[in-house]
Amino acid sequence: MPLFIASRRAVLGGVAAALARPALAQTGDWPNRPIRWVNPGPAGGAGDVLSRLVADRMQARLGQPVVVDNRPGAGTNIGMTIVARAAPDGYTVGLASIAANAANKWLYRNMPFDPEKDFAAVGMIALVPNIVVIPPSVPAQNLQQFIAWAKAQNRPINFGSVGAGSSQHLAGSQFQMITGLPMQHLPYTNSGQMNTDLIEGRIDLLFQSISAVAQMAQTGRMRPIAVSGAERVTAFPDLPTMREQGVEIVSTGWFGLCTPAGVPEPILARLEAELLTAMDDPGLRERIEAGGSVPRKMGRTEFARFMQAESDRWRVVVQAVGATVD
Repeated sequence: MPLFIASRRAVLGGVAAALARPALAQTGDWPNRPIRWVNPGPAGGAGDVLSRLVADRMQARLGQPVVVDNRPGAGTNIGMTIVARAAPDGYTVGLASIAANAANKWLYRNMPFDPEKDFAAVGMIALVPNIVVIPPSVPAQNLQQFIAWAKAQNRPINFGSVGAGSSQHLAGSQFQMITGLPMQHLPYTNSGQMNTDLIEGRIDLLFQSISAVAQMAQTGRMRPIAVSGAERVTAFPDLPTMREQGVEIVSTGWFGLCTPAGVPEPILARLEAELLTAMDDPGLRERIEAGGSVPRKMGRTEFARFMQAESDRWRVVVQAVGATVD
């Protein structure tokens, strides 16, 4: 009997080792084909720009193409569903964001993935502060004057965003919660139309990414009255933050890199190392800043904690204003 048991164990052990060898070999020679980088936002948006900048740096070091695939829709849920359901082999990565990886869990009644269980964090790329802009027709020169004007209107204040769960939507919701103003969220599928509607006075307020409105704000077509982030921004050095103007709000979008859950540890470690190396590149950081974002180097452990904290923070805001998406 002992001999039989020993022989059986040896056979099973040999089978297990044989089954494991291909996986180890695949891990050891990763990557040996192109990597798909899913951007769940639109072409030309801040996420698309950041994806292409970082993918370009990483592919030079990985020795394989890193191909950005834009899959927008459903507040980033369409693209991130593709990532969540991809094979966990390191050949599909995704752009994590404030929407899919923090707020959507609380906004959408039926989520197609679990943002905490279905992804593995790789690292952070950038913070994306918004600026608060209003139509030139509104007689306010700063945030407090706008609040006073809004309170005098006998109607809800309209604010636009590129969709539920976007940093613009969340910033507006937080503004509503803090100020107590009655506000109506108007989601757009076309950012250009949203900007036009603000300029022409059809909406009252935007929390918009700097890269999307910098030229229009600098030429007077819309009026910037505050920065939503913790600090002033290079593009508008004289524009005070919301905090500086007495409104205790820091609302900043962000982007990072993730994979499907279950990617082998050696591949995750390699992706993290290459991302951190890319983020040390002064040329990359300069280009990120030129687009109105703030480079933020953060490894996978810290980034995972950051995303959890963001989810907890936005749960409070979403539930306070009663925002939902069917």
